[in-house]
Amino acid sequence: MSTSFRLRENGIDLYVRLTPKAALDRIEGVETTADGRSHLKARVRAVPENGAANQALERMIAKALGVSVSTVSVVAGGTSRLKTLRILGDAAELAKGVEGMIE
Repeated sequence: MSTSFRLRENGIDLYVRLTPKAALDRIEGVETTADGRSHLKARVRAVPENGAANQALERMIAKALGVSVSTVSVVAGGTSRLKTLRILGDAAELAKGVEGMIE
């Protein structure tokens, strides 16, 4: 089973499937696509215009992990539903945090 993140030297890359214009901001667990890749499912109320949904996602993930918003950034998929977030910090601690979010 693949995970929704990859450890890096200075943090983790988190793979997310984002749904904008939702009723609530929330994390809904992990989904696996047909090609076997796993993504954290997230919803935000923000609209996908001028980066608003991406910023809302960054804030929500930072809050869930207890890290500064400045350590979370969308590094791939800026205009796509499937995104890669880079989160800087202690990779092992961040991995534990992500696993805690999806239980």
